[in-house]
Amino acid sequence: MTTEQTLPICIAGQWRLGRGERYASYYPATGEAVAWLNAASLEDVEETVLGAHQAFLHSGWAQRKPHERAGVLYRIAQLIREQSEELAQLQRQDNGKPIGETRNLVASAAGTFQFFAAACETLEETITPSRGDFVTMSVYEPMGVVAAITPWNSPIASEAQKVAPALAAGNAVVIKPAEITPLLALQLARICEEAGLPKGMISVLPGKGSVLGDALTQHPLVKRVSFTGGTRTGKHIAHIAADKMMPVSLELGGKSPTIVLDDADLDHAVAGVLYGIFSSSGEACIAGSRLFVARSLYEPFMQRLCAAAATIRVGNPEDETTQMGPLISAAHRESVERYVALGLSEGGRLRLGGERLRGGDYDKGFFFPPTVFEGLSNDRQVCQEEIFGPVLVAMPFDDETDLVKQANDSIYALAAGIWSRDYKRAWTLGRKIQAGTVWINTYKQFSISTPFGGWRDSGLGREKGRLGILQYMEQKSLYWGMNEQPLAWASEHREVAP
Repeated sequence: MTTEQTLPICIAGQWRLGRGERYASYYPATGEAVAWLNAASLEDVEETVLGAHQAFLHSGWAQRKPHERAGVLYRIAQLIREQSEELAQLQRQDNGKPIGETRNLVASAAGTFQFFAAACETLEETITPSRGDFVTMSVYEPMGVVAAITPWNSPIASEAQKVAPALAAGNAVVIKPAEITPLLALQLARICEEAGLPKGMISVLPGKGSVLGDALTQHPLVKRVSFTGGTRTGKHIAHIAADKMMPVSLELGGKSPTIVLDDADLDHAVAGVLYGIFSSSGEACIAGSRLFVARSLYEPFMQRLCAAAATIRVGNPEDETTQMGPLISAAHRESVERYVALGLSEGGRLRLGGERLRGGDYDKGFFFPPTVFEGLSNDRQVCQEEIFGPVLVAMPFDDETDLVKQANDSIYALAAGIWSRDYKRAWTLGRKIQAGTVWINTYKQFSISTPFGGWRDSGLGREKGRLGILQYMEQKSLYWGMNEQPLAWASEHREVAP
């Protein structure tokens, strides 16, 4: 890819330059531009939605048999696998994740399309129990045009989780990728078309979310929005959707508790806590950013944890051995630094890290080290607000009643982790913790077959799972009259003319 070339975007099947301002996609490890493109304009949004609506009505995609749509989705999965290294390197350039992680995300995207292809061709409609002289059926139909608004931290995996079930259901999809990471969505659209998806059934509109996301959400022909991102933006979308009476899926922020009980396997717990907060440089909604450790175990556990965290390899995302790459941007690193300063002002003590990495290649990119706070209570801002960076706050606890109260004392309820050798104890605690996902003796493991989402300010609705396809469909009931005689009411009350 040449950085001077301005990339076209996909507007209802037409690949052309956007009408908005020209901007760059930057490599966070060096701050250098890796691609240029023109953002979509509001006129592009209107053209895209109208074109997608026409494709939905007339391309025949919605009318194809489920197994026929599934065949295209299987082909998309195959093409992603065939182009996996190219896609992984492209995502590395787009958002600075280490190459090992981007390979896993690409593999996840392929698996997602394969899973929803299977879900599509095996989805059953239902003949419901009869309650009268009729046969009743429950069927599902596509909605029309749906919008997928995706984040910058794991583009291709997030896009696949929205696009695959939406296409499987028969809808046309408009992807609004994060402004700063547009490249994977564009490539995914090309793959979908190459696999046989009709023109216009997928579109990609790069640019500012506050402009394009608003326009998409408000458009009367957009019948559903699936959004992953910040809670403030998610609530704004929810207000618009309420006025439209439009369903939404909102996967939002988190401030997830990780709990180490006094009987935990320390090797597993240390490894899991490190992975939960420092992989992806902490730029993950499910990051285990609040650590609660049984007081009797606290000091030896923290010694082991911080010693291990100090060895995490932070550096060039191209290097196969790198564990943590840069943060997404200079502005985001400054935000993380402000939270570190806030934690210190609140009385916290830095046990590890806390200052940007300097020297050599570190000066080119937006690097920040693993950082561990202690000495703070759970009611402090850094324990309550999502930092979205590699910052862990550790707190000891004395009894499980107080632990549950603290763990649930958050506006967020997306995920949690529990470390214990006693599975009965972990099960009981896991049922008390308020979260959409609870990991026990592991963390940040995902399965496309298992629903995912949050409670409270962490979101609405669920993605993934076999029935995730139904999120993108309308349910309809059909009644087939089987009565031999006309309806009695009409016969009993019919007036006879004189």
